[in-house]
Amino acid sequence: MLARSRLSSSKRLSELAVALGALASLVMVRPAQAAPSSESEPLSLPPPRAMTLPDALAYARAHQPAIVAALSRVSGAREAAEVPRSQWLPRVGVTAQIFAATENNSTASTVVTMPEVDIPRIGSGRTVSGGSAQWNPYGSTLVAAGGTQEIFDFGRIAAESAAADAKVEIATQSAIARQIDIEYGVQEAYFAVYAAKGVLATAEGAYHRSREHRDLAQAGVGSGLRSPIELTRATADLARYDLGRLRARGNVQVAQSVLAASIGVSDIGIDTTGDMPQVTELPTLQQALDDASRRSPWLLEALARVKQQERETTAIRAEMRPNLQVTGTISGRSGGGPPTSGDQGPANGWAPGIPNWDVGLLLSWPLFDGTINARANASARLEDAQRADLEVARLTVTAAVDKAYVQLTVARDTLPGLQRAIEGATSNYAQANARFGGGLGNAVELADAEALRTDAEVQLALGVFEIARARAALGRALAGGIAPTAMPTVEYTPSMRGFTHE
Repeated sequence: MLARSRLSSSKRLSELAVALGALASLVMVRPAQAAPSSESEPLSLPPPRAMTLPDALAYARAHQPAIVAALSRVSGAREAAEVPRSQWLPRVGVTAQIFAATENNSTASTVVTMPEVDIPRIGSGRTVSGGSAQWNPYGSTLVAAGGTQEIFDFGRIAAESAAADAKVEIATQSAIARQIDIEYGVQEAYFAVYAAKGVLATAEGAYHRSREHRDLAQAGVGSGLRSPIELTRATADLARYDLGRLRARGNVQVAQSVLAASIGVSDIGIDTTGDMPQVTELPTLQQALDDASRRSPWLLEALARVKQQERETTAIRAEMRPNLQVTGTISGRSGGGPPTSGDQGPANGWAPGIPNWDVGLLLSWPLFDGTINARANASARLEDAQRADLEVARLTVTAAVDKAYVQLTVARDTLPGLQRAIEGATSNYAQANARFGGGLGNAVELADAEALRTDAEVQLALGVFEIARARAALGRALAGGIAPTAMPTVEYTPSMRGFTHE
């Protein structure tokens, strides 16, 4: 169940991974490439609109089509839950009938029939035993208005209503899970923009330093102090870093477009603003597992499905309970057949001018229905399947929390090492740059130092992104996120929150 909710965002996550992977690979040490004819310039695109993370999350909750669709399903389930309760409302109808029929032995009393009991039509009166008179048609008309009202249902409607309410809870928890998925996607895309911009800054810095090296090598070759191969290598490095910053710019735009799609805006891209949100203090792993067992919408949805199936079985069996109704009708009738005594009906039966009324109390009780029993047995078997799915959901949620917690811990623990790598690479670059400027080092030594520094800076940017993404994944597994993720658009049913299945 938890795995199914991730399928909708898999394509977006793949795009992010490809984009960041491409960014990281651009600054790794590669064989020298031929220099372009001219240095690349930024594309003249309008700057995208910037949003803070809380604003992006708030917009997604209100406008993301996936969330809107999920909330619409909740509203539909809530309206459907009113269907069984509507059986307490009176049913009123009218009818107007006109017939031409034979009258042989047709004088009869009108009775109220029930679907559970067949009542034969018993007639009395004149019988035409032969001749053509028995085939003569006579008019018969009826205009009536009547209604029925439920008096006592012996718990049948209550059982059906409980099953319908459980479906509302399922739709609610599904909508909450969908909202959490969207929020996680927004956070991940938001942090990816930060990472892409960090890699771009690294690529720009590497390009400008490489250009200074090229200029210095060019001056040294012109003065005869350096070999021409120094200029050739510096020019090739400049071309490589120029290509890297060009692709880094494109990947920033890709990340911004993914962020816009995650939020649900029509803009080509959305930019970040301000500093990257800081990682808050983490709970212990046991606290995280306890929180997930109480709040996880995937787990609560599976639990609601068990409850719904149990109530569905109860509602099916309740169809075998008695039903008590009151009925009443006001009618005008007339028949044109020759009466045994008295006057013939007005207008020879074509005008319903004879008034009648009736009031009755109906008790129906289906004593045996094999179809209902079979449906109840099938529903009871589905209960076992839902209980098994509940255990699968428990294991899945536990695994998701454990995985996200471990990933966040590892990413956080590697951050000091990445920072030390930055310090070492920067110091190494400073020494190599000083040696090159003093004529003691060569272009290969300086290029290696530049590649080491650039790679360390990229790894730090990606390491910070991994921390933020792992924190967002843990927040998703715990039905929350880095930023406060209150859910005013979805209502929890208080009686369904935190209950345990017996």
